[in-house]
Amino acid sequence: MCNNAKVSNVLHNPIYLICIRFSKYNAIIGLFTFLFQWNTALKIRLKHSKNIINNCYIAFKTQNILNIKTYFFILLIFIPVGIFSQDYSVKGKVYDVNNSPISFANIVLLNTETDAVVTGTSSDDSGNFFIDNIASEKYIIKVSFIGFKDFSKEIEVDKNLDFATIILEEDKEDLEEVTIITKKPTIKKEADRLVFNIANTALSEGNMLEVLKSTPGVLIVDESIIIKHFEPVVYINNRKVHITGDELIQLLEGTPASHIKSIEVITNPPANYDASSGSVLNIIMEKNLITGYKGSVFANYTQGDFPRYNAGIANFYKTDKFNISTNYSFTRSKIDRESDEEINYINNGEIYEKWFSNINRNRWSDSHNLNLNFDYFIDDSNTLSFNSNLLFLPYYKYIAKGEVDVTDNQNNLLYNFNSRNTSRDNKYNLAFDLNYTHKFKNASKLSFNSHYTAYDYDRKQDVLSNYFFPGSPNDSNAFHSKSNQVADIFTVQVDYSLPISETESFSVGVKTSLIENKSDISHFDEVGGNQTYNPANSDAFNYYEDIFAAYVSYAKNWGKWDLSAGFRLEQTNIEGDSPLTNLIDKQDYFKVFPTFNLSSKLTESTSLYVNYNRSVDRPKYQDLNSFKYFLNDNTVVVGNPNLQPAFIDKFVIGTSINDTYTIEAYYNHSIDNFLELPIQDNIDNQLVYTPVNIEKTIEFGFDFSTYFNVTNSWFVYFVTSFYNIQDQVHNSDVQLKKDTWSNYSVLSNDFAFLKDRSLTANFTMVYIGKNQQGFQDVKTRLATDLAIKKTVLNNRGTISLSASDLFNTQGYSVTSRYLNQNNRRDFKEPNRYIKLGLSYKLGNSNLETNERIKELKERDRLEK
Repeated sequence: MCNNAKVSNVLHNPIYLICIRFSKYNAIIGLFTFLFQWNTALKIRLKHSKNIINNCYIAFKTQNILNIKTYFFILLIFIPVGIFSQDYSVKGKVYDVNNSPISFANIVLLNTETDAVVTGTSSDDSGNFFIDNIASEKYIIKVSFIGFKDFSKEIEVDKNLDFATIILEEDKEDLEEVTIITKKPTIKKEADRLVFNIANTALSEGNMLEVLKSTPGVLIVDESIIIKHFEPVVYINNRKVHITGDELIQLLEGTPASHIKSIEVITNPPANYDASSGSVLNIIMEKNLITGYKGSVFANYTQGDFPRYNAGIANFYKTDKFNISTNYSFTRSKIDRESDEEINYINNGEIYEKWFSNINRNRWSDSHNLNLNFDYFIDDSNTLSFNSNLLFLPYYKYIAKGEVDVTDNQNNLLYNFNSRNTSRDNKYNLAFDLNYTHKFKNASKLSFNSHYTAYDYDRKQDVLSNYFFPGSPNDSNAFHSKSNQVADIFTVQVDYSLPISETESFSVGVKTSLIENKSDISHFDEVGGNQTYNPANSDAFNYYEDIFAAYVSYAKNWGKWDLSAGFRLEQTNIEGDSPLTNLIDKQDYFKVFPTFNLSSKLTESTSLYVNYNRSVDRPKYQDLNSFKYFLNDNTVVVGNPNLQPAFIDKFVIGTSINDTYTIEAYYNHSIDNFLELPIQDNIDNQLVYTPVNIEKTIEFGFDFSTYFNVTNSWFVYFVTSFYNIQDQVHNSDVQLKKDTWSNYSVLSNDFAFLKDRSLTANFTMVYIGKNQQGFQDVKTRLATDLAIKKTVLNNRGTISLSASDLFNTQGYSVTSRYLNQNNRRDFKEPNRYIKLGLSYKLGNSNLETNERIKELKERDRLEK
């Protein structure tokens, strides 16, 4: 007899017995395929007949059917029965003892002999449920919901049944157990990553950004995500999020966390990740097999120096054959930034002029983000997916007002001026992915991904400066510019993975990236109300980049040892040209990027691991433009077409104790590391912000982290890192070397209140000591955040209140004191605010999501 669960509901059906009898007379598996296609052609919708087909197939397959003589005999018997079979339905309501409806209770029908699940559903908002297409049989109906005792009853379905009301009694003992176990996040330290499990915890009631703020090893500073002093690449289900900067923050803030299973902080990514992925945040979504609709709506209001708000809706619908999800969010904001600057211009080693500036920057923006994901399950082995992420910025206005006093070395006023810089921007950023996955019978998998990005950014800028000279006529200067950046990115990637055995796996893949980026700027001087084209400050830049990559990766486990290793090969061909200046730059290089992880279980509670990884950091396309963007007459932002990629080698040795304490020592060695530095032009009295390569950067340090539950309601994460950064530049004229010891520490506390843990809070403190960026000194900062959250309306609604920078200690200063550079900037960032958030779940919140965005490192380098 076949023991498949799907057969259990027809064990006593005569057609099933006929199938079994004829299976002994050598029919073949092809009969099942023929019958299934015939059944579909006739549009036989009755579930009972489909079950019979499936089980006939199981019976034939079980008995190794080889003969075709029985085809037509069984066909004559089977088709009429399928046509005339009668199906029934079961419906009812699920309430608690207080006569309140219970949403999302599980209702299943079980086979009376095997207890196998035949079919099932969930109750809706009003507690109602309905199950149709039920064959005439005896079943056990079982109703269950967390915190309540199960309801079970044997029923015979020979007509449409209506359970008026099913009452579930509260199971206090079970509720206590579930509350304690499921509400605690857990952390697992692996050789190359830290896995933070948050499924069914209080953290899953927020959004993705809030989860990242509570993830060990992850910092959110100045709207940037940081892991070990670097911005990571963010992935969802092992596919890279397409957008960067503010767009990424908006996406994460507008995506519910209710379906997140875990967050992986990957500090040593394997070879299948791009070589430019120095560290990775991988968000793993939780799986669920229930079909139907679910969704959520949210709105947030933030009050800082100015109000800002965002709102959105997320929808997900799942059937047996396809998943579809759509997310939309809208953000309107006004951001204020203020800085005080001091520049000491030097001549022959002496300060001859001091410039004191106060600059106030206001930014208004409206942005729309729409995400669509569609999966079609062709069969159990083949899946076709389409994904898109569409960002529109139809309105962006930026105004920078500056007040500048110019004095001599004795602080006597020479003159002053004010400036007003106004720019209006708009852009779109459209990304599309087509994916195909095939699973082989040997459990290996082949996947194909093609991606296309269309990016367009327009900016119009007006600058006006008014000069005031004591005892002399005043003067003014005005100019106007138009700039545009258009990028097209096309990638194709093929991956193949093979599990060699239960302890070994192998993967291989290839990827091609074709990038074309075109930029231009036109500068016009305004004299007497007339605009005159200025060719000296106008330019165009065309950039072409082709990357051809292949990788091999291998993993093995034996006894107490785990090994994963691989290498990635990348051939990069670059050409940049400026048609107005006849500047042509070409770079062609072939590099190997190995990765290695080895860990050993020394004792039951202690493990030791070592990591090595080589990666590349490529410049953003805009950084390569030689354009001049004027903040005012004397402050310029300009790209560097000679900028080289940086290559980084990372070494780590660490130990994990009781999965609670981690101690690491690490060493990073970077060649041609680049960052934007302010460079004083002491001849023309200009401050030029430009990206430059630093010949060598060395960083080494020691990290200690721990995470534990103080009580059942109090979870603590603490990390502290002491590290040294050394930068070095050497040429024929001078050798410059600078190093600084620093510390950063994080203390995060998660609290749960009330008996049902529906009130939660998080308090986090982040200390960033004095540190070094290039040859600049960055002063100490202390960030503090408090977030309180309450679930309401049967856990369908959430109210949150959060405050940032409680003690107003997040401002910082940056000082440059080297060679002939002598300047300082004090920044007041818009980090202090109060935020109120509301969200509500729609439909069946137990469903999984197919929300994910594909891996494309190339998009990271678009202009923010």
